[in-house]
Amino acid sequence: MEKLYRRNTVLEALRGSRRRLHRLWLQQDLHERDSGPLRAAAEARGVPVQYAPKQKLNNLAQDSSHQGTVLEVGPYLYSDIYEILEVAETRGEHPFLLLLDLLHGPQNIGALLRTAEICGVHGVIIQDRRAPEITPTTVIYSAGAAEHLYVAQVTNLVDTMNQLKEADVWLVGMDLSDEAQPLDRVDLEMSLGIVVGHEGEGMRRLVRETCDILLQLPMRGHVESFNAAIAGSILLFEAWEARGFEGASHNR
Repeated sequence: MEKLYRRNTVLEALRGSRRRLHRLWLQQDLHERDSGPLRAAAEARGVPVQYAPKQKLNNLAQDSSHQGTVLEVGPYLYSDIYEILEVAETRGEHPFLLLLDLLHGPQNIGALLRTAEICGVHGVIIQDRRAPEITPTTVIYSAGAAEHLYVAQVTNLVDTMNQLKEADVWLVGMDLSDEAQPLDRVDLEMSLGIVVGHEGEGMRRLVRETCDILLQLPMRGHVESFNAAIAGSILLFEAWEARGFEGASHNR
C-alpha cells in the first residue's frame, strides 16, 4: 500500500480516479478550513477517515511535511496508448500527448505532469525500462495532477512513436541541433505528441530520428539551455495556445 500526503496532493487523489483509495488520515488538530474539503471529498468517494496525532502521521508518511493529511492508496494504475487516443476521440479533439524519453527525477517529471494536466493533455507516455515509475514522490511534485492523467508505460518508445505516426500524430522533439527549427516557424495546431528528452543528454538518437519535427526554443541569455521540465512546460503551453486554449476554464 502506498501513502500520499500533503493537502493538495491528497485532495486531487480523492477527486481523481487512477487508483483504489483505502483510508484518509487527518491530524487531530487540523483546522476546519483545511480538513473540511478533504473530509467532503473522502465522503463523496466512500473513503473512511481516521484522526491521529502528528507523530502518527509522521510515521505513516515517513516525512514530517505531510501538512496534517495522509492517504493510503493502492498502486498507480497505468493506461495504454489506445485508451489515451480514445480519450481524445471522446472529447472530439485532436490527440495531444506528452512523451518522456528517459527523463529522470521526480521533481522534473512531477512538474511536467502538472503542466500537462493543466494544458489538457490526453495522456503521457513513458518507457517502462530504465525510466522511473509514477511514485508517490512524483505524484506529490505534480501536486496531485498525476491522479487525473492517463499515463502509459511502454516497452519501446520508438515502436510506440511509430504507432502514433500511423494514427496521424505528429511528433515534435525538443532539440538544440542545427536541424531544429525555431518555435515561431512551427504550427502546433495538429494531432501532436511532444517529446522531452533526458535532462542534460536530450533525446536518444533513434527517438530523435523518429520525430517528425525538431524544435528549439529561442534563448537570449548566457545559459546554454532550459531545464527539461521548464522547456517541456513552455512547449505544452505553446501547443495549447495554438489550439486556441480549447477547454480553458478560469473557475478552478
